Amino acid sequence: MSKMTIPFGPQHPVLPEPLHLKLVMEDEIVTEAIPQIGFVHRGLEKLCEIRDIHQMIQVVERVCGICSMIHAMCYCQAIEKQMGVEAPRRARFLRVIWSELHRMHSHLLWLGLYADAFGFESLFMQLWKIRERIMDINEATSGNRVIVSVNVIGGVRYDIPPEQLSWILKELGQVEKELKAIQNTMLNDYTVKKRTVGKGVLDKATAYELGAAGPTLRASGWAQDARQLRYAAFDELDFEPVVETAGDSYARGAVRFRETLQSIDLVRQAIDKLPAGEINVKVKGFPEGEMVARVEQPRGELLYYMKCDGSKHLDRLRIRTPTFANIAPLLAMLPGCQLADVPVIVLSIDPCISCTER
Repeated sequence: MSKMTIPFGPQHPVLPEPLHLKLVMEDEIVTEAIPQIGFVHRGLEKLCEIRDIHQMIQVVERVCGICSMIHAMCYCQAIEKQMGVEAPRRARFLRVIWSELHRMHSHLLWLGLYADAFGFESLFMQLWKIRERIMDINEATSGNRVIVSVNVIGGVRYDIPPEQLSWILKELGQVEKELKAIQNTMLNDYTVKKRTVGKGVLDKATAYELGAAGPTLRASGWAQDARQLRYAAFDELDFEPVVETAGDSYARGAVRFRETLQSIDLVRQAIDKLPAGEINVKVKGFPEGEMVARVEQPRGELLYYMKCDGSKHLDRLRIRTPTFANIAPLLAMLPGCQLADVPVIVLSIDPCISCTER
């Protein structure tokens, strides 16, 4: 058989962002995948030298819009820990509410793109229609649909009044109803299974060895989720990671669908247990030393490392995102697959290249 190399990306109908793979082919079979990244590098980590620690909250929110709140929460939690500041209990519960809303809208956006990748246009439109309710909640509670800018060092910027909390519960009830109406289609439809079952298999051992993260890891049988660290108010909520064992594209989609329903439950728990009190505390001074924080993004574990000398600027900011962790597992999934399955397999890790390149 003769070999040839063809490009996949950086522009492709299934890719919302520029990921470029060189695919080595034998006829219609992929034998090797070689990544090329760097198209949207913006130097955000370097900005810590000219933006102070409070201004950097707005910078890290722009690492990725879809999970912006979780980036800011991770950043603020790292500085709070280093400075010995404890966010008020009510603020910690509000952080859970907004972070799980972001997880929902990220998963719903991805599930829609996933359906679109294998040609299920009506399912794509239905999932994005459901997602609009989550975006409306974000806008009503923060003033913005995507980058909500609710985190500050020492707590959160905004409160959610009782009448809005009741409305959120009502909206989430409708979201749950509409999701369960399409659950059978999403998990059992012939078209969905034909395009995803057995495609891009990542076995349990390989997922661990290559450092997979998030739903990509949990779909291969690992019950590992950074929310098990019990940051924010997760220590007061009932939570268990969603796990599948097949390790294929179908399993990764099933994990995200089930996690969306789980996030609805977590928001309900947080609202039910939401305490009264202040939403932030005044923070004086600046951090000194090295600090690390870990949280669970929609795509997996997010890690922030920071170094500072007591001035208003950070010396060093380093962000390790889940898509970066999942690139190596993706390269292990592709060899042996048909060329026609490449778009679905690539999309199954939910690649966020803005996060990866910063």
